[in-house]
Amino acid sequence: MSTEPAAPEPPSALVSLLYLFVFLIVVFMAAAAGGAITATSVDGWYQTLQKPPLTPAPWVFPIVWNLLYFMMAISAWLVWRAAGSFDRAGFALALFGGQLSLNLAWSIVFFGLQSPWLGVADIVMLDAAILGTMLAFATHSRLAALLLAPYLAWTLFATYLTVAIAVLNS
Repeated sequence: MSTEPAAPEPPSALVSLLYLFVFLIVVFMAAAAGGAITATSVDGWYQTLQKPPLTPAPWVFPIVWNLLYFMMAISAWLVWRAAGSFDRAGFALALFGGQLSLNLAWSIVFFGLQSPWLGVADIVMLDAAILGTMLAFATHSRLAALLLAPYLAWTLFATYLTVAIAVLNS
């Protein structure tokens, strides 16, 4: 007799599709909240800041972030699907929720509070949280972890921008 737990039964196609939409809605609600906060300062306060070399044109940010948010939602959904339940994927999805919260918090502190140094503190924690999420996701789905790699790369680039803005405007 095997003591291995039985492999989870995959959810039905309808349930799986429903949860895909739930993950997309949750992730894009966080994106919309961050975008609304960013919009309060991006055309005013942010324009007055000195920016470092390699700062992208303003139109680049929404394109990149929308793609990354889409990939994040797909990634979380793949983990849920591979695990077969929220119970089995709980730790990994909790980390995902934590990094998503830190992502939103960055918009709040950087743009909402207009505090680049708080933004630095937040984004360093975000970098670590994304890496931790990737490692946890890899135990359920290698593809899910790989889908977060561009997000980590972009956030590391955003870390450079945030630190440089904090230093240049101190």
